[in-house]
Parts: sequence; C-alpha cells; structure tokens
Amino acid sequence: MMGNMFGSSLASLFFLWATIQQIFPNHLKIAIKEFFLSTIQQISFAKRFSDRFINFFSPYVQINFSEYEDYRVNHAFDPIETYLGAKATDKAKHLRASQVRESKGLVLKRDESKVRDEYEGVNVWWETETDSIGFKTSKLTFHRRSRDIVTNSYIKYVVEEGKSIDAKNKKMKLFTNNPSSHWGSSKTSFWRYIDFEHPATFETLAMDPKKKEQILNDLAAFSNGKDYYKKIGKAWKRGNLLYGPPGTGKSTMIAAMANLLNYSIHDLELTAIQNNSELRKLLTATSNKSIIVIEDIDCSLDLTGKRKKKESNLMIWRKDGEQDNEENKSFAKLDPALIRSGRMDMHIELSYCTFEAFKTLAKNYLDLDSHPLFSKIESLMKETNIAPADVAENLMKKNRETDADGSLNDLIESLERKKEVQRGQLDEHKEFSNKIVEAFRKLF
Repeated sequence: MMGNMFGSSLASLFFLWATIQQIFPNHLKIAIKEFFLSTIQQISFAKRFSDRFINFFSPYVQINFSEYEDYRVNHAFDPIETYLGAKATDKAKHLRASQVRESKGLVLKRDESKVRDEYEGVNVWWETETDSIGFKTSKLTFHRRSRDIVTNSYIKYVVEEGKSIDAKNKKMKLFTNNPSSHWGSSKTSFWRYIDFEHPATFETLAMDPKKKEQILNDLAAFSNGKDYYKKIGKAWKRGNLLYGPPGTGKSTMIAAMANLLNYSIHDLELTAIQNNSELRKLLTATSNKSIIVIEDIDCSLDLTGKRKKKESNLMIWRKDGEQDNEENKSFAKLDPALIRSGRMDMHIELSYCTFEAFKTLAKNYLDLDSHPLFSKIESLMKETNIAPADVAENLMKKNRETDADGSLNDLIESLERKKEVQRGQLDEHKEFSNKIVEAFRKLF
C-alpha cells in the first residue's frame, strides 16, 4: 500500500512537471523545479533517494565557481562577479552604489544574488552564495543541450568580458593580512583591504635622476617581459630590496611603483604569521599583478624558522637602517641567502637628500626651478645628512602667508642645526677611536 502511495505521488509530480515544461517559460521552470525538488525531498519514503533520482532525470547542469580552491585564488571568480555586476542596471530591482573619490560620481552595480543571462540564444542562470565563513561561490545553471556552447564559448566570453571591464575600471587596493586566528571567523579572509589612492609618481619622487631612470627602465622591461620570462623558463616575478635610513622615501617609492604599473599592494605583516604553512596560504591567496611588500625584513627573519618564498609578480623587501653609506654594513643583519646573486634582482639604496633631489622637492612644493638661496642650500647639503622627508617638511608652507623665501630659510636653518649636531657626533667618534688606538698601544 505504501509503495503504491509513493509511486502515485511521484507519478503525479512528474505529470505536472511534463505539463509545466510545455507551458511555462524557462525562467519560471527553474523556480518551479526548485519547488518540486523540495516537495519530493519531503516525501518520507523518497528522502534517501531523491537527490540521486532527481540528478539522474534533471535536464539541467550546474557549474560552481568558488572564490578559493585549496587556499588558492580562483582567477575566474572575480571576472565573473564583475561581469554579473555590470549587467544592465535599468531592470534590476536591487542596486549597490559606491563612490570611490569625492570627485567621482556614484557607481551603480547589481546587488542581486540571482541573475539571468542569454548568450547566442541560450538561457543561463547565475546565483551567488556565501558560506558560513564568508567565502563566495557563483553557481551557473543551464540546460544540458547547451553544454557545448556554455563550456566552450560562454564561460570564456564571461571571463574575458569581466577582465575587460576590470581593466577599464580597475581600482588599486592596499591589502593587509589578517592574523591567522581570525581566518575562521565570519566574513573574514586571509587579507583585508582598502582602496589605494596614494598620489606618488616617479615625476614627483625626490632622488638622483640617473638612479630614477635606471629603476624606470627596469620596471618597464619587467612589465612588458611576460613572454620573455616564459621563453627563458623563469617565473614572471621581480625582487627588489629597498634600503636606507628612515624618511628617505622607501614607502613613497613603493607607491610610485604601484601607480606606474597599476598594481595593487599586499603589505605582508610577518609578526601576524605563526609558521611557514600560514605564510604559504597567504602568498597563494594574493592576486596576480601585485606588489608584495615585507617591511623591516631585518627584524622579521626569525619568525617562521625557515626562508620565505613567493612566486609573485613583484616583491619589495624594505629595510630601514640608521646608516646606509656602507652597503655591507647596512646588510649586516640579513641572511646571506636573501641577498645573494639571483635572489634579489635589484638593490635600491635610498639615501639622504642630494641637491638634485632637493630641486625636485622645491619644484613640487614651491614651484621653483631656481632661487638665489639654492647655492647656499647646495653647499650645506654637501656637508650635511638630511632625509628627503625632513626637507619636504621644511618646504611645505605652514600657512598662506609663508612665501618661498621663508620656506627656504627654514630649510637652511634646519641644515645648519643638523650640521652642528653631526659635527659633534663626528668629534665624539674620533675621540673614542683615538682612545681605542691609545689603549692598544699601551697593551702592545
């Protein structure tokens, strides 16, 4: 009797389903199909077998695109999300508005979890789901008779179109890694980010012009060298070591590189990492065409116990030192394997402000190409160590009444004070050295 009831219930449902297929349009079939699935699963006798049974007879195919696969970024996910978000907004019932900068208008995007699309006469349905820890999955549903068009053509079209939209409207981002203890909490991932809007450019960067040109040529060769790297069998990545005293422009250099290449930045905080396994997960979750920055690398070498590796496009290692006029001394704390030939592609020393760098700052802050006080400033800079950040602080107008003469005189006074302090330090150093020499003479 129970078997007859089960067979009768299923027969009725399938009769209704056959009728619906002939009457209702495709987008309603999906909703009605979900209702039937739920109904069948609630029949006590069929609950254990309903999933397999329905999947066997269902004419629809589903493909899932997860945000992450085994801790690696799924590079198809973002373009798909961009494509779906850019679908015509005039018919959407739910929209999301954002304004990146005050000078720009509002950007409207779809804010719906379900989207219908059509391609070469084929209807497909997209649905985005978010799991309990905040990871997203885009699900694509289509009729099995359209499998070839969807798998061979449509998906490729969606990804390429999404990438094209991203390239036109790309917003650079500044990523910071979350502590591993937060990776499992709701709506968090390995990285958190904000929009990156630093104004630094190489045109406004205060440094030696020849060194600047060398760095620009290197970046251009790298940016355009993907095919060349593939040809010679090397990963398309570049490792640069920036070193020098605080305030000499290392952070500004990184920002200028990001703006030049249109790359996002991943600021890797090693103190938030417990071991090599966590480090690998973070690095594999970074995006392509990005700059990975590790600051104060000389203070972070022992955190993971082993050396760090990353197959990334561009890696910047930052090191702050009190003195940088002797490169070997500046690298004294670094693992030799880190700075050996082939590990770092370029060592970039960012030292104290030169007169040429000062002229760049004077143009930036005071719009001056020349001034009678320049000669005195040049003479003082030959005898005094001063960071570009300190020069910029003196040149920046404190108020509307401050003129160029006042700013330059402020800089001259600062240089003269530093000169006296540094002369005193030099005298103390000489006196200490003489005492050491005299002590050795007495001993020997």
